[in-house]
Amino acid sequence: MKRRAFIKKATQQSIGLAFIPPILSAGFSDGRFGFSPETEEEKAPRYMPDIIKTPDHPDEWPEFRNLLNTWRKDTKQTLGYDGSLYDRPEFNWVSSAFNCYFLMMYDELFYNWKEGKYTVEKFISVSEKDFGRLDIVVLWHAYPRIGLDDRNQFDFYREMPGGLSELKKISAQFHRRGIKVYINYNPWDKGTRRENASDIEALTNIIKEIDADGIFLDTMAWGAKEFREKLDRVRPGVVLESELALPVENVFDHHMSWAQWFYDSKAPGILRNKWFERRHIQHGISRWERDRTKELHTAWMNGSGIMIWENVFGQWVGWNERDKWILRAMSPIQKRYSRLFSGEGWIPMDGGNPEQNVFANLWYDNEIRLWTIVNRSGNTLEGDILQISINAGDSYFDLIQGKEIQAREIQEKAVLSGKITPRGIACIIAGTKDSLGVDFQEFLSAQAKIHKTQSSNTVFPEIQAKPVPVASTKRTKNPLKGMVEIPAFKGSLEVVFRVREVGFYSSIDSSFANIGAPALHHTKTFTTAANLSSFLIDETPVTNSQYHQFLKATGYAPKVAQNFLKHWPDGKIPVGKEDHPVVYVDLNDARAYAAWAGKRLPTEHEWQFAGQGTKNNKYPWGEKLENGFCNAGESGDTTAVKAYPNGKSVFGCYDLCGNVWELTESEHIDGRNRFCILKGGSFYKAKGSDWYFDGGPQSLNFAAKQLLIYPGIDRCSTIGFRCAADL
Repeated sequence: MKRRAFIKKATQQSIGLAFIPPILSAGFSDGRFGFSPETEEEKAPRYMPDIIKTPDHPDEWPEFRNLLNTWRKDTKQTLGYDGSLYDRPEFNWVSSAFNCYFLMMYDELFYNWKEGKYTVEKFISVSEKDFGRLDIVVLWHAYPRIGLDDRNQFDFYREMPGGLSELKKISAQFHRRGIKVYINYNPWDKGTRRENASDIEALTNIIKEIDADGIFLDTMAWGAKEFREKLDRVRPGVVLESELALPVENVFDHHMSWAQWFYDSKAPGILRNKWFERRHIQHGISRWERDRTKELHTAWMNGSGIMIWENVFGQWVGWNERDKWILRAMSPIQKRYSRLFSGEGWIPMDGGNPEQNVFANLWYDNEIRLWTIVNRSGNTLEGDILQISINAGDSYFDLIQGKEIQAREIQEKAVLSGKITPRGIACIIAGTKDSLGVDFQEFLSAQAKIHKTQSSNTVFPEIQAKPVPVASTKRTKNPLKGMVEIPAFKGSLEVVFRVREVGFYSSIDSSFANIGAPALHHTKTFTTAANLSSFLIDETPVTNSQYHQFLKATGYAPKVAQNFLKHWPDGKIPVGKEDHPVVYVDLNDARAYAAWAGKRLPTEHEWQFAGQGTKNNKYPWGEKLENGFCNAGESGDTTAVKAYPNGKSVFGCYDLCGNVWELTESEHIDGRNRFCILKGGSFYKAKGSDWYFDGGPQSLNFAAKQLLIYPGIDRCSTIGFRCAADL
């Protein structure tokens, strides 16, 4: 209900300043988060929708255009609109920043975890080959990992490999390639470690430290006035971009916004904010869609942008070849003619062939005319596309195919023909040799080369996570000290995940595909086949004392020392915590210990069966979570591994529930993401938002997916491990 009230308020403020005629508001409903009006008053067509649906019939288009112009004029007057922020030279880049890449910083295309280095040039090269051009990258960092321990969103930037100084170098690399850099802000992060400054001050400090150019306002429709004031003091030209639909009254100081899950009409609709302020850029996105033509058409017909997002919080939603080609073809046109797309010369629904589902918008100035055209049908259309007035001296060119076209003159009109692929786009420009520019032929040639790469392939480019093979240990006939024997098991195990955007075992969760906002934060149950030979498993998680013995015997020092045994001051076990589970170790640190001990980590199935046994218990002791049977966080810290004898499993294992999450030998890699499965829960639980990582004690069948990137981040105060061995 809180989110519904928030969306209602944002919708009413978006803008309820003028009556919107039915022709502009027909069919409007805000369904992005399940909101629907509850009263007749709320159902009244008073508010301009985020995307203004165009009437299907051409006879209504003149009235539609008149009403659009009237609404724009009246609303600017009512608001006393001041667009002077767009006039400032430091913001001149905004109106040509069409392509924004949402970059997960743990993506292997950006950071090579094997070599421990950023691969910025590789990322840019691959991305520009696929999409033609990048104008902005959003450096996304914390979610969906945040909440695993008490580190806040700003800590995740500071603890990236090399820290903020390295991110500044990365920012400079992007800048040298003409790409702006955004950081992101998670306003819901209120339950982790608090800063000694406000969130806005922390953000502006990071902006200053790394020379960033903008802030992506996650889950927000607009930012406070204080953002603009403090950003202007720190660095000129820093942009605010909202995720939720930006109210019109905030367009003056938010240069960009998302067009997320905006559902269009048959005849291409009008982006409200782009129509209102032509220099405003919106980035179209429906993150789980495998067909991007909806967003591509909307961006193309509105002179606006696209959010390129392939790695969605650890799930792969790659672009098909056709959609990548469309963006490659349209991007150079948008860039070259950005002054048209941000100017006042825009006439929606000017020409086309609506009977064949071909629609055109006109963009013009005193010298040239340009038509953006879309084919809404699933058929290749060839024939007459435009019938336009004749201007003396004009020539006509197809900018998608990169060639000149000849017009037929009919009743003092120039009739232009062309070919448009299914769900494709076209572009025709009319102008004189002088008005088109001395480099126009060079531009045409470049477009012709792009056209040769045209693809009709709409197959989704799947990648799949593969489990890393588990190496066997030296087999033993007898249980080792401190280990218990687990019998062989063949059968089914029930595994439960909380539905989060990070997904489950696969890199692709089909239940998320081709939908709007998915239902999140409920649990989902899987049944998996298990075929386990008998094995040994540690009675308890490995303790600080045991890990100290390993260090003393081997002199082990990880290649990356950041946060390694961070809880040991001066490299010494904290007094009284000798028998607490060792934490601040990553998967490799745990494997190194296990190898020294002649053991390995248990697979998640082994770990789970060791707790459940054949009784299939939900918790080690039975079916219900009991007070006093595990560390549920009462003390806010770890406890000794045998502090809860009543919490032993049927086979005699301690501490399988609460205290610390336990690493398993269930690592998966898909070439873009790397993750492992954690079991057991921990003493810590970040409170205040469902977006946080799972916390607190968990049932034995519960699994949590930890994305891996870098030891300094992977090491947590809440993650430990126990070992297994083969019999």
